[in-house]
Amino acid sequence: MGEFEGLVAIVTGAGAGLGRSHAIGLAREGAKVVVSDIALTSAEAVVSEIKAAGGEAIAATADVSDRAQVDAMVAKAVETWGRVDILVNNAGILRDKSFAKLEPADFDLVIKVHLQGTFNCIKAVWDLMRDAGYGRIVLTSSASGIYGNFGQSNYGAAKAAMIGLMNVLHLEGAKYDIRVNCLAPTAATNMTAGLISDEEAQLLSPDTVTPAVLYLVGENAPSKMILGAGAGTFAVTHIIETEGKFLPESERTPAGIARHMLEIADIATAAPLNTAFDQTSKFVTRAAGASGVRLRK
Repeated sequence: MGEFEGLVAIVTGAGAGLGRSHAIGLAREGAKVVVSDIALTSAEAVVSEIKAAGGEAIAATADVSDRAQVDAMVAKAVETWGRVDILVNNAGILRDKSFAKLEPADFDLVIKVHLQGTFNCIKAVWDLMRDAGYGRIVLTSSASGIYGNFGQSNYGAAKAAMIGLMNVLHLEGAKYDIRVNCLAPTAATNMTAGLISDEEAQLLSPDTVTPAVLYLVGENAPSKMILGAGAGTFAVTHIIETEGKFLPESERTPAGIARHMLEIADIATAAPLNTAFDQTSKFVTRAAGASGVRLRK
């Protein structure tokens, strides 16, 4: 029996590329898979592959930016198998242009598919997972959102938003054992055609990324992790903040900040924060200590 025997997984954008690989990987490990794609024929072809290998799968057509279509997709999963345990948000598009040439419509469309689409899918399964006391969700981020990439202001903004959404859902889902993570993949797919060489494409096959997805949706999965994957290498991105330096009022100027920047930016003091309020608490505690104010517990 595979690790996901008896569990139901939805993979969006699963008609080709990374999504296809993720769907096949989950099915190989025993999951019952909803292969979702905007093109039904592509989804059905992947379903046929899964069934030919002895797995269980159904096809669902859904434009993830259309909430009604997403709700229908999830309803089909529940009608067929009675539950949804795993959601892999993979569907996406590119509309690359330098910011000076980028049309507002292309910005709106990329945000709509990636961010609104991911929201729609998670919203459609969230109550099911809360009621079941179990859920595993992967959002697909990107190095373009974490580090930037020329000509991808729309895509980078959408992919950076995945991290913020993950951070909040990690907190809200914890008591229900809903674990939420981000995948930051790099792979040769239809979206990268013409952007990388044939030699690079051979190394960057989608199946080198899928093990990261299987890890992030496993029973013992982490939560709030940004896991990069590609060409057989796996890496974790950490978001950390320096301890910072309290400045007296006389130094709270641009020049004062500049004078103390080495201490303010000292990476040796950096650590992760669990919530936004942790930053507020840190700043207030430093200020109170410097000014002699006693804080109420």
